[in-house]
Amino acid sequence: MSDTMTEGNIVAWHKSEGDVIEPGDLLAEIETDKATMDFESLHEGVLLHIAIREGAVPIDAVIAVIGEEGDDWKAVLAADASSANGESSNNASAEVAAEAAPVAVASAPVETHSDSRILASPLAKSMAKEAGIDLSAVKGSGTDGRIVKRDIEAHLSTGATAKPTPAPAVATSTVNVAASPAKSAPATPAPKAAPAPAVVPFSFAGGGGTSYEEVPVSQMRKVIARRLGESKFSAPHFYLTIEIDMANAMKLRKQLNAVAPVKLSFNDLVVKGAAVALRQHPAINSSWMGDVIRVNKEVNVGVAVAVDDGLLVPVIRHADIKTLSQINTEVKEMAGRARIKRLQPDEMSGNTFTISNLGMFGIEEFTAIINPPDACIMAVGGIMAKPVVKDGEIVVGQRMKVTLSCDHRVVDGASGAKFLNTFREILEDPIRILV
Repeated sequence: MSDTMTEGNIVAWHKSEGDVIEPGDLLAEIETDKATMDFESLHEGVLLHIAIREGAVPIDAVIAVIGEEGDDWKAVLAADASSANGESSNNASAEVAAEAAPVAVASAPVETHSDSRILASPLAKSMAKEAGIDLSAVKGSGTDGRIVKRDIEAHLSTGATAKPTPAPAVATSTVNVAASPAKSAPATPAPKAAPAPAVVPFSFAGGGGTSYEEVPVSQMRKVIARRLGESKFSAPHFYLTIEIDMANAMKLRKQLNAVAPVKLSFNDLVVKGAAVALRQHPAINSSWMGDVIRVNKEVNVGVAVAVDDGLLVPVIRHADIKTLSQINTEVKEMAGRARIKRLQPDEMSGNTFTISNLGMFGIEEFTAIINPPDACIMAVGGIMAKPVVKDGEIVVGQRMKVTLSCDHRVVDGASGAKFLNTFREILEDPIRILV
């Protein structure tokens, strides 16, 4: 459902076992790395079995079985599992042979337990591992007794913890020392057994008196971490900052809002101004593709939108030829759907340049990480009233700082500086974006 997915997260099922399914029926809602999307059936028949009701699911895992009423779905799953095991048997044979070799080890018997045969969702296994819970002590409420997230949470709410590992016993012995005729040596006392470890509540551990809550990482946050990590550490970033006099832009916005069908924002002026400047500086509107640099002919501006789980980037296509009202309408509409995770993948792809605006939060200046495959991202601060020198006098000015993050593999310092100067000229004489 997304080309960057490695796993999805089942949010809810809209069908139950035994329901008749037609092609196109909505089966479930699945959270991808970008949005929560509807998962529709491509097949007809009866929903015989739901294998995973909620939680994280790796790509290619079986989540359900659709067939004819009365079909033996257990046999289907068993055959599928046997096929998967057969593919890995050749690779495992060498390991099995190695394990069969006798090895002499002098050690005390160790009690072991494996959770591999216990039916549990991947999320439940991960939560149990982090909390130190023995899955054999948890009662599953899912299909066929499968342990799911709610079972782990219920187990934790009872105050149950993992069984503490017993401290190894210290052997005691008596040492007999031969007495000297001149002086008797004192007998060496037997060492005392080590005291059993005390169980200390976490809130007092280390004397810090702190507590915390661990929140599972969403699919979106996982991909943000991976993609931006790759961008930051693979693309050589450099940063250029410029300050813009926004007095004329403020006047123009006021005049336009008196006649515009929608209420225009400063962000609309920024998007349009950047798109016009990109048309004049194609090197900034480029992408690093590994072996080649792609100079994009279309100006598609991504606008970063904050959502509960992270960040989404709806794309305004052909922003250089759209009116301010069109840009405003598209940004508002897509930002609204982004916040409820209803954007489609094609609405978040194809960007050639990205803008991140934190001015509405009172941020004066910041830097942003490049959004691949773009060569640049522009971080926009708020408009600040500050004293400036104009015609030899100190007056109150309305200034806005923007910082351009550039990929040095594509963009040189002079190219980035020329783009920013053009962008500044456009916003300081904003009538230019209307013609």
